[in-house]
Amino acid sequence: MGIFKRIKTIASADINGLLDNMEDPIAMLNEYTREMEHELGKAQSALSRQIFVENKQAALIGQTKELMERRTRQAKLAIEKGEDGIARLAVQEKINHEQQLSIYEQQLEAIKEQTNILKGKYNELLVTYNELQHKKILLASRANVANSIKQIQKVSSTFSADNIVRGVTKAEEKILFMEAEVQAGGYTKNPLNSYAGTGFSYVSDDEVSKELEKLKG
Repeated sequence: MGIFKRIKTIASADINGLLDNMEDPIAMLNEYTREMEHELGKAQSALSRQIFVENKQAALIGQTKELMERRTRQAKLAIEKGEDGIARLAVQEKINHEQQLSIYEQQLEAIKEQTNILKGKYNELLVTYNELQHKKILLASRANVANSIKQIQKVSSTFSADNIVRGVTKAEEKILFMEAEVQAGGYTKNPLNSYAGTGFSYVSDDEVSKELEKLKG
């Protein structure tokens, strides 16, 4: 392997390791949550505009119907007065509004279909967001437990089992030695006083003679 290729490999490994360390799972979850909230905001804005267009189209249909009714009343009134020309104009406008009304109603149906699609997409995003929030809580709890166990394992790894066993054995031997000192002290308590009381007492000649007579008898 060439030196430049080795340098590139080492640099790539260092960068990947740095990125792995930077990928804190909790921070990643928070970032995904923010992204989802941003998408929800955009979907809600689009849905609001769509509902506005639908309401505006419905209002336009209502206005067109009112104009049709007004032209119908004007035509009837003109006929009653014998003003056929005015009645003719009123009927012509009424027919034009009827044609417009048909187009407006078709447009409203198309707008409603688009609104329903947007509502469905928004609801899907909302469900996904709620699931993400729930999963975020669970994953945060799991990450917290994993970090705690990792810290405990890290602390435990600094202790050697052999050193602990040797330390316990050494403490046990020290305690045994202390107990032996206590026992030895009980056996040798005032040794000189005991020896002086028995080995150096005075015996008279009469006592010796009497003891000899007993042995002879």
